[in-house]
Amino acid sequence: MEIGIRSFFLALLSTVISLSSFAQQETQQSVIEPSVERRDINEANIDSENFEFGLLVGVISVEDFSSSMVVGARAAYHINEDFFVEATYGQAEAGQTSFEVLSGGAPFLTEEERDYRYYNVSLGYNLNGETFFSDRWVFNSATYFTLGAGSTEFGGDERFTLSLGAGYRLLLTDYFALHINMKDHLFNSELIGEEKTTHNIEYGLGATFFF
Repeated sequence: MEIGIRSFFLALLSTVISLSSFAQQETQQSVIEPSVERRDINEANIDSENFEFGLLVGVISVEDFSSSMVVGARAAYHINEDFFVEATYGQAEAGQTSFEVLSGGAPFLTEEERDYRYYNVSLGYNLNGETFFSDRWVFNSATYFTLGAGSTEFGGDERFTLSLGAGYRLLLTDYFALHINMKDHLFNSELIGEEKTTHNIEYGLGATFFF
Protein backbone atom coordinates (compact mmCIF):
# COMPACT_ATOMS: atom_id res chain seq x y z
CA MET A 1 0.00 0.00 0.00
CA GLU A 2 2.79 2.40 0.92
CA ILE A 3 4.58 1.61 -2.32
CA GLY A 4 1.42 2.38 -4.29
CA ILE A 5 0.94 5.76 -2.60
CA ARG A 6 4.58 6.64 -3.23
CA SER A 7 4.23 5.69 -6.89
CA PHE A 8 1.10 7.84 -7.16
CA PHE A 9 2.81 10.94 -5.77
CA LEU A 10 5.87 10.42 -8.00
CA ALA A 11 3.62 10.20 -11.05
CA LEU A 12 1.74 13.34 -9.97
CA LEU A 13 4.99 15.26 -9.41
CA SER A 14 6.25 14.22 -12.84
CA THR A 15 3.02 15.46 -14.44
CA VAL A 16 3.25 18.85 -12.68
CA ILE A 17 6.87 19.32 -13.80
CA SER A 18 5.95 18.45 -17.40
CA LEU A 19 3.02 20.90 -17.41
CA SER A 20 5.20 23.65 -15.93
CA SER A 21 7.87 23.11 -18.58
CA PHE A 22 5.25 23.20 -21.37
CA ALA A 23 3.72 26.44 -20.04
CA GLN A 24 7.15 28.09 -19.88
CA GLN A 25 7.84 27.15 -23.50
CA GLU A 26 4.48 28.59 -24.58
CA THR A 27 5.18 31.85 -22.72
CA GLN A 28 8.59 32.22 -24.37
CA GLN A 29 7.10 31.59 -27.81
CA SER A 30 4.30 34.16 -27.26
CA VAL A 31 6.72 37.03 -26.46
CA ILE A 32 6.78 39.47 -29.40
CA GLU A 33 10.13 41.01 -30.18
CA PRO A 34 9.72 44.68 -31.21
CA SER A 35 10.93 45.51 -34.71
CA VAL A 36 11.95 49.17 -35.02
CA GLU A 37 12.69 50.46 -38.50
CA ARG A 38 15.17 53.31 -38.82
CA ARG A 39 13.79 56.27 -40.80
CA ASP A 40 15.93 58.43 -43.06
CA ILE A 41 15.02 62.08 -42.55
CA ASN A 42 15.95 64.71 -45.11
CA GLU A 43 16.92 67.90 -43.29
CA ALA A 44 18.39 71.00 -44.92
CA ASN A 45 20.81 73.03 -42.86
CA ILE A 46 22.22 76.50 -43.44
CA ASP A 47 25.46 76.20 -45.35
CA SER A 48 28.69 77.13 -43.59
CA GLU A 49 28.75 80.49 -45.39
CA ASN A 50 27.27 83.45 -43.51
CA PHE A 51 26.31 85.73 -46.41
CA GLU A 52 22.83 85.71 -47.92
CA PHE A 53 21.66 87.48 -51.07
CA GLY A 54 18.41 87.42 -53.02
CA LEU A 55 15.49 89.20 -54.67
CA LEU A 56 12.06 90.14 -53.38
CA VAL A 57 8.69 91.01 -54.90
CA GLY A 58 5.48 92.08 -53.24
CA VAL A 59 2.95 94.82 -52.63
CA ILE A 60 3.49 98.08 -50.75
CA SER A 61 0.68 100.25 -49.50
CA VAL A 62 1.91 103.85 -49.70
CA GLU A 63 -0.23 105.78 -47.23
CA ASP A 64 -2.74 108.04 -49.05
CA PHE A 65 -1.49 106.79 -52.45
CA SER A 66 -3.01 103.28 -52.71
CA SER A 67 -1.08 100.02 -53.20
CA SER A 68 1.53 99.21 -55.80
CA MET A 69 3.84 96.39 -56.79
CA VAL A 70 7.31 96.58 -55.26
CA VAL A 71 10.51 94.80 -56.34
CA GLY A 72 13.88 94.86 -54.67
CA ALA A 73 16.95 93.09 -53.37
CA ARG A 74 18.07 91.82 -49.98
CA ALA A 75 21.54 91.11 -48.58
CA ALA A 76 22.31 89.81 -45.10
CA TYR A 77 25.23 88.76 -42.95
CA HIS A 78 24.52 86.17 -40.24
CA ILE A 79 26.54 87.02 -37.15
CA ASN A 80 25.50 83.77 -35.47
CA GLU A 81 22.43 81.50 -35.37
CA ASP A 82 20.35 84.17 -33.61
CA PHE A 83 21.39 87.57 -34.99
CA PHE A 84 21.94 88.95 -38.47
CA VAL A 85 22.42 92.29 -40.21
CA GLU A 86 20.25 92.98 -43.25
CA ALA A 87 20.29 95.59 -46.04
CA THR A 88 17.31 95.96 -48.38
CA TYR A 89 16.46 98.09 -51.38
CA GLY A 90 13.08 98.40 -53.05
CA GLN A 91 11.24 100.51 -55.59
CA ALA A 92 7.62 100.99 -56.63
CA GLU A 93 5.38 103.51 -58.37
CA ALA A 94 2.75 105.09 -56.13
CA GLY A 95 -0.82 105.29 -57.32
CA GLN A 96 -3.34 108.11 -57.03
CA THR A 97 -4.95 109.46 -53.88
CA SER A 98 -8.67 108.93 -53.37
CA PHE A 99 -9.21 112.67 -53.96
CA GLU A 100 -7.47 112.45 -57.34
CA VAL A 101 -9.60 109.47 -58.34
CA LEU A 102 -12.93 110.98 -57.24
CA SER A 103 -12.41 114.57 -58.37
CA GLY A 104 -10.58 113.96 -61.62
CA GLY A 105 -8.66 117.15 -60.94
CA ALA A 106 -5.02 117.97 -61.33
CA PRO A 107 -2.67 115.33 -59.83
CA PHE A 108 -0.73 116.03 -56.65
CA LEU A 109 2.46 114.56 -58.10
CA THR A 110 4.12 114.24 -61.45
CA GLU A 111 4.93 110.81 -62.86
CA GLU A 112 8.54 111.18 -61.76
CA GLU A 113 7.56 112.22 -58.24
CA ARG A 114 5.43 109.07 -57.90
CA ASP A 115 8.57 106.93 -58.02
CA TYR A 116 8.96 105.38 -54.57
CA ARG A 117 12.44 104.13 -53.58
CA TYR A 118 13.79 103.04 -50.24
CA TYR A 119 16.83 101.49 -48.67
CA ASN A 120 17.47 100.50 -45.07
CA VAL A 121 19.84 98.58 -42.83
CA SER A 122 18.37 96.45 -40.05
CA LEU A 123 19.37 94.24 -37.16
CA GLY A 124 17.47 90.96 -37.16
CA TYR A 125 16.75 88.24 -34.61
CA ASN A 126 15.88 84.62 -35.48
CA LEU A 127 13.58 82.23 -33.68
CA ASN A 128 14.89 79.01 -35.20
CA GLY A 129 12.75 75.92 -35.64
CA GLU A 130 11.77 73.11 -37.99
CA THR A 131 8.95 72.64 -40.49
CA PHE A 132 7.58 69.12 -41.16
CA PHE A 133 6.04 68.42 -44.56
CA SER A 134 5.92 64.65 -44.01
CA ASP A 135 7.52 61.95 -41.88
CA ARG A 136 10.58 62.02 -44.13
CA TRP A 137 10.84 65.68 -45.16
CA VAL A 138 11.95 68.07 -42.44
CA PHE A 139 13.25 71.57 -43.19
CA ASN A 140 14.98 74.09 -40.97
CA SER A 141 13.02 77.31 -40.70
CA ALA A 142 12.99 80.54 -38.73
CA THR A 143 10.62 83.28 -37.72
CA TYR A 144 12.56 86.53 -37.58
CA PHE A 145 12.09 90.16 -36.55
CA THR A 146 13.96 93.22 -37.82
CA LEU A 147 14.46 96.79 -36.65
CA GLY A 148 16.25 99.25 -38.90
CA ALA A 149 16.63 102.70 -40.37
CA GLY A 150 17.27 104.18 -43.78
CA SER A 151 15.87 106.60 -46.32
CA THR A 152 12.84 106.89 -48.62
CA GLU A 153 12.67 108.94 -51.82
CA PHE A 154 9.11 109.93 -52.68
CA GLY A 155 7.25 113.02 -53.84
CA GLY A 156 10.43 114.78 -54.88
CA ASP A 157 11.83 114.56 -51.36
CA GLU A 158 14.04 112.25 -49.32
CA ARG A 159 12.95 111.26 -45.82
CA PHE A 160 14.61 109.47 -42.92
CA THR A 161 12.75 106.18 -42.46
CA LEU A 162 12.33 103.78 -39.56
CA SER A 163 11.50 100.18 -40.51
CA LEU A 164 9.89 97.44 -38.44
CA GLY A 165 9.62 93.97 -39.92
CA ALA A 166 8.80 90.32 -39.37
CA GLY A 167 9.25 87.32 -41.62
CA TYR A 168 9.42 83.58 -42.07
CA ARG A 169 12.35 81.79 -43.75
CA LEU A 170 12.22 78.20 -45.06
CA LEU A 171 15.51 76.50 -46.00
CA LEU A 172 14.79 74.17 -48.92
CA THR A 173 18.47 73.19 -49.28
CA ASP A 174 21.66 74.09 -47.44
CA TYR A 175 22.10 77.15 -49.69
CA PHE A 176 18.61 78.15 -50.94
CA ALA A 177 15.78 79.69 -48.90
CA LEU A 178 12.31 81.15 -49.42
CA HIS A 179 11.00 84.13 -47.44
CA ILE A 180 7.61 85.55 -46.53
CA ASN A 181 7.89 88.94 -44.88
CA MET A 182 6.05 92.05 -43.76
CA LYS A 183 7.65 95.43 -43.13
CA ASP A 184 6.34 98.83 -42.07
CA HIS A 185 8.26 101.89 -43.35
CA LEU A 186 7.59 104.95 -41.18
CA PHE A 187 8.51 108.48 -42.22
CA ASN A 188 7.09 111.99 -41.90
CA SER A 189 5.26 113.50 -44.88
CA GLU A 190 3.20 116.60 -45.63
CA LEU A 191 2.34 115.87 -49.27
CA ILE A 192 -1.43 116.15 -48.83
CA GLY A 193 -1.66 118.41 -45.78
CA GLU A 194 -0.03 118.91 -42.42
CA GLU A 195 3.06 116.87 -41.65
CA LYS A 196 2.32 113.47 -40.18
CA THR A 197 3.98 110.10 -39.66
CA THR A 198 2.96 107.76 -42.45
CA HIS A 199 2.86 103.97 -42.27
CA ASN A 200 3.79 102.33 -45.57
CA ILE A 201 3.26 98.59 -45.15
CA GLU A 202 4.96 96.12 -47.45
CA TYR A 203 4.12 92.42 -47.94
CA GLY A 204 6.60 90.39 -49.92
CA LEU A 205 7.99 87.07 -51.08
CA GLY A 206 11.68 86.47 -51.54
CA ALA A 207 14.25 83.90 -52.64
CA THR A 208 17.81 84.00 -51.31
CA PHE A 209 21.08 82.13 -51.68
CA PHE A 210 23.77 81.54 -49.04
CA PHE A 211 27.36 81.87 -50.13
